[in-house]
Amino acid sequence: MEKHTLKVYHSGMQNIKSFAIKMYVDAANLSSVDELKSEALVSGFTTNPTLMRQAGVENYLNFAREIVRLAHPLPVSLEVISDDFTEMESQAVLLNQLGKNVIVKIPITNTKGESSLPLVVTLTKKGIPVNVTAIMTKHQIESSIEALEGTPFGIISIFAGRIADSGQDPCEYIEHAIKRTTSNNIQVLWASPREIFNLIQAENLGCHIITMTPDLWKKLSIIGTDLDEYSRATVQMFYNDAQKAGYQLSLES
Repeated sequence: MEKHTLKVYHSGMQNIKSFAIKMYVDAANLSSVDELKSEALVSGFTTNPTLMRQAGVENYLNFAREIVRLAHPLPVSLEVISDDFTEMESQAVLLNQLGKNVIVKIPITNTKGESSLPLVVTLTKKGIPVNVTAIMTKHQIESSIEALEGTPFGIISIFAGRIADSGQDPCEYIEHAIKRTTSNNIQVLWASPREIFNLIQAENLGCHIITMTPDLWKKLSIIGTDLDEYSRATVQMFYNDAQKAGYQLSLES
């Protein structure tokens, strides 16, 4: 994998760390896409209907055209929004036609729990790059890899954050996927990270891609921070907020 260099500045010191993992920004705010696309560490973008709704997107197709244009030549993963497989296929073809940098996101199942993998096979045969998303089990990992066989480029998005929310170790699932991914055309993506340490975990496991929201992206500057200084700064924050609030704590107050 291509090496990316992260430069972190803090306390007048410069730390440099190289990452093999590719970082995709997970966003639906077009201004964030425009702002971050020139960042050296940004390798692509992803979005989903939930993020789009939160960002106030009203017209999906107009938004899709604009994010594809802004992100070019970086890849953008755009998701189908139907629950019917025939309609999913039509939507996938439409999204694919928006630009050569589009990767079509297909959920691992529809809302009824019916497998979407036959559709993934169909799209793969058409030469459409697919991102199989919302993966959370080892069986889903294995079957997705099989469905993407022969793909020009495919991604399996493992929702590590949600796996962790269930009380299970997401690293086990990421490692399982990496071991079973033998084609260079299929890449493993750590989705829904909750903290910067997830980036370190994903990197150490040899994961190919991780998605990061703009808010999480801002925390990259904290990597390498001296913990004594970080502790002092935290105490300073608590003190400053107490002063600004005018809090008093004495027998006379």
